[in-house]
Amino acid sequence: MDKIIPKHIGIILDGNRRWAKKRGLTTLQGHKKGFDILKDVATYAFDIGVNTLTVYGFSTENWNRSKEEVAYLMDLFKLLVKKEVNTLSKRNIRLKIMGDISAFDDELRQGIIDAEEKTKDNTKGLLNVCLNYGGRLEILNAVKNIIKDKIGPDELNEKSFRKYLYSGDTPDPELIIRTSGEKRLSGFLTWQSVYSELYFPNTTWPDFDASELDKAIDEFNKRQRRFGGN
Repeated sequence: MDKIIPKHIGIILDGNRRWAKKRGLTTLQGHKKGFDILKDVATYAFDIGVNTLTVYGFSTENWNRSKEEVAYLMDLFKLLVKKEVNTLSKRNIRLKIMGDISAFDDELRQGIIDAEEKTKDNTKGLLNVCLNYGGRLEILNAVKNIIKDKIGPDELNEKSFRKYLYSGDTPDPELIIRTSGEKRLSGFLTWQSVYSELYFPNTTWPDFDASELDKAIDEFNKRQRRFGGN
């Protein structure tokens, strides 16, 4: 039987700091390594048939980290939307940022807008990067916008509610991976993950590669997805 490739995979990119500490490197070096790994893994994922890759880059709680670490992460995100977006565009990959971008500075906000506009017509795959994202916040913002749009109770159902989420009409992830051995989702895709298969490798994110993604997909193929039906 042919291997099934999940059309939508979500990844919580965990373990950059632990990877760096183990090697006597700085936290910032760990984040840079993780950023580079994301490019490699995303390229491989789209090449093998994944349609959508959603990654958790920066949560609403991550603002509590040191100013130096947060500033460095912001610089990496600017690099993504200003420079790396050119590579994504050449590979026909669409970039979408999921989260509340209002907290970012003008340069990053405009970079996000420009990057999304530049890649909006690309069709090979969709890379969602969750920045200043929290699953509860996403749902809360959806409710606020539904109230603002005066959507009545009779008009509201799962399909209409979904349109107010950051992910819009994007199909839910079939597989969610959290690296580094932590076994929780930490607010990642709270609405969308209800029937996702969960995979928790001990591998830290900077050590994650194509072979590790293959292992995750192999495990996915062993699961029986019943969706509560039997």
